[in-house]
Amino acid sequence: MPDLCRSLPAGQQRQGRRLLALLAGALYPLALAPVEWSAAGILSAAALCALIQDSGPRETLLRCLWFGLGMFGVGASWVYVSIHVYGHAPVALAALFTSLFVILLALCLAVPFSLHGLVRHRPALTVLAFPSLWVLAEWFRGWFLTGFPWLYLGNGHIDSWLSGWAPLGGVLALSWIAAFTGATIAQLPRLREHRRAVLAALLGSGLLWLAGWGLAGHSWTTPASSPIKVALLQPALPLEQKWDNDALLRILDIYHDETTKLWDNDLVIWPESAIPELRHRVDHFLNWIDRQAQANDTTLITGVPTQAGGLYYNSVIAIGQGAGIYHKRHLVPFGEYVPLEQWLRGTIRFFDLPMSAFSPGGGEQPLLRAGSHSIATAICYEVVYQDLVARTTADADLLLTVSNDTWFGASIGPHQHFQMARMRALENGKPLLRGTNDGITAIVDNRGKVQARLPQFERAVLSGEVVPHTGATPFARLGSLPVILWSLGVVFCLLAAGRWKSRG
Repeated sequence: MPDLCRSLPAGQQRQGRRLLALLAGALYPLALAPVEWSAAGILSAAALCALIQDSGPRETLLRCLWFGLGMFGVGASWVYVSIHVYGHAPVALAALFTSLFVILLALCLAVPFSLHGLVRHRPALTVLAFPSLWVLAEWFRGWFLTGFPWLYLGNGHIDSWLSGWAPLGGVLALSWIAAFTGATIAQLPRLREHRRAVLAALLGSGLLWLAGWGLAGHSWTTPASSPIKVALLQPALPLEQKWDNDALLRILDIYHDETTKLWDNDLVIWPESAIPELRHRVDHFLNWIDRQAQANDTTLITGVPTQAGGLYYNSVIAIGQGAGIYHKRHLVPFGEYVPLEQWLRGTIRFFDLPMSAFSPGGGEQPLLRAGSHSIATAICYEVVYQDLVARTTADADLLLTVSNDTWFGASIGPHQHFQMARMRALENGKPLLRGTNDGITAIVDNRGKVQARLPQFERAVLSGEVVPHTGATPFARLGSLPVILWSLGVVFCLLAAGRWKSRG
């Protein structure tokens, strides 16, 4: 790819390659939902590797920054919808916040790659350094400033041969192998002068893909019992109506009327904050539903805000033949709490969204129970944190995530969110039930395959069967740690080798 700019003057070459990096980054989101052309991510990574493999640290940083601007400018564009359409921020302010967010994410990707200059002109080291730095950049982005583990390269391979690696190393293992493949492709023009190194990389990449195909047939968890009947209600309530106090009784009537037809199921699920009122203020309604669920030998799980003392929680409760309460642990900044609240709250409507004063739940919480089955729960945004989910799944029979993706509108956001939820099922070897307000509501099996789903923006019920599973995958026990340590080890060795070479 750099050859396209070689005939230009030096300054224009630099500008041209930065533009190519921007375009390569903009191509990257095509690998993810809803397009799901996994090759796009590999080709995009290959283009970036080719563009930086001979550049100095400063130019590498700038080209990776431009790549990140394209990647997040396209892939995270739904943030604007949340801020402007539903947060009611003015167009200019929403565009400013979105732009600052994209720039920050692009920097999170670019800064680790400033170390890539250590392996310039050395293809054998590049194919190891590039995927390791890529994974470290993804890992860093997953926790820095509360984290944004979105647009991981591995998510685009939930249906490819690489998916077999997910139960072992999680999404970051898939990212590493996909980036390794991209780095290998970037070395192909150097085949003549670095024949052994490039052929070794091609062989290694091929073996990793073949191993993924073979691992995909292995079952890491065991069916626990016969299938259970489940029904997930997607009410498709407009966001403005959902948080309108005058509409509360009408909303409760909708849930009651729709659920009356579902009592022949073992488990009924309502979405996140299905009841837009604090639990203790609607106890009469919940007690009524509880009695009906018990009379029909059914468990009902619903999202409902709760209060304990002076603290408020985004919670999920199980009633009827079920029991337990789960408080969301990882909150969304500005959506569920406001950083620097004393200065920001009240300045614009975006900082006064309904239920934006939650507290995080404790790190260790009992699993929900549905009859004899245990359920690991993640509320909305939490499901994108692979290690957070893994910590609760080893002793669970099912995974549950409830969400309200109405905040994303008709953007690509809900599709990306659903793809990441599917990855959690695959990583942990447990079936996943996903209940949302207006989509994407779905039943996913223990291999991350969609068994059934509802169309977006329609009031409907998704009924089906799901088989609980026991046991734990290697990823559920170890999380992302092995892949992170491997990537850190590679980079440390390259740093040590670079220091030794400079002294020599």
